[in-house]
Amino acid sequence: MGQAYGLYSHIQANRTRSIILIGGLFLLVYLLTFAFALVASAFFDQGMDFDVIFRDSIDIFWVMVPWATLATIVWVTVSYFFHQRMIDAATGAKGVTREEEPELYNLLENLCISRGIPTPKLQILETDALNAYASGMHEKQYRIAVTRGLIKTLDRDEMEAVLAHELSHIRNGDVRLMVIAIVIAGVITLVGELVFRNLGYVRLDRGGSSGRSDSKGNKGGAILAILLAMVIIFVAWFLSLVIRFALSRSREYLADAGAVELTKNPDALIRALRKIEGKSEMPTVPSGIMEMCIENKHDSIADMFSTHPSVDARVAKLTGLMGGRE
Repeated sequence: MGQAYGLYSHIQANRTRSIILIGGLFLLVYLLTFAFALVASAFFDQGMDFDVIFRDSIDIFWVMVPWATLATIVWVTVSYFFHQRMIDAATGAKGVTREEEPELYNLLENLCISRGIPTPKLQILETDALNAYASGMHEKQYRIAVTRGLIKTLDRDEMEAVLAHELSHIRNGDVRLMVIAIVIAGVITLVGELVFRNLGYVRLDRGGSSGRSDSKGNKGGAILAILLAMVIIFVAWFLSLVIRFALSRSREYLADAGAVELTKNPDALIRALRKIEGKSEMPTVPSGIMEMCIENKHDSIADMFSTHPSVDARVAKLTGLMGGRE
């Protein structure tokens, strides 16, 4: 009873944390919008005091909010329909049939039948790296991709555990959530670049053309506004990385728990993770897709910059909460 309660609490805590984190990403879009408004105000109000520029930037911000919201929605919508093609093109993953990989196909199909859910399409990446990921935004797009190296290395129970892990990502809505998080982070990067590019149009060597500047051409207010905008951009970029990585880490724990629920075999997942550890890197695969994989190279310098918890941390959860043995 205690073990079941611990697992339930772990899952609920991760779901709550993920909702908060994805909400934080949306807020960062508006934070960058305000940085853009600061730069625009500094351009139009060159020569004015900082308090004037700041007040005008607030007015510009509220004008831009609907457009920023619309642009984000359009960006997410386009990604909803076309992201799978981009992922397939970036990874080189190819679909396989039951005839080509009967054992792999049967393992996944049996897991899906046990929970009464549709079977995702299977894909293989022709690389010796040991890794796997799930992708797709809706039922017709869902795919589970595994590497050729993984197929050659893992035994039947271990491969079943990996497939169950990726299937859990789909069942829990993790795949859709991670794609949206990556897309919104792309919006943040785009807005940040737009702000920096527009800095070149703010000429601080003369008064502004708006006719509001004083005779001395005071440029201190514009400089302060631009510095504040740059600080906001840096903070937003930094927090977007932390949010994305924390989101990925929490979802990996939840998918590990889901895999144990499906297979009733925590030991198989532990063995699979130990075999994958240190052999998962795929240099040609974009970092955003690597964040969706079962293992992404752990950054020993700073854990907060690692997209996945370490294998040691995951094994500790599997042994402590789910009765696994290493």
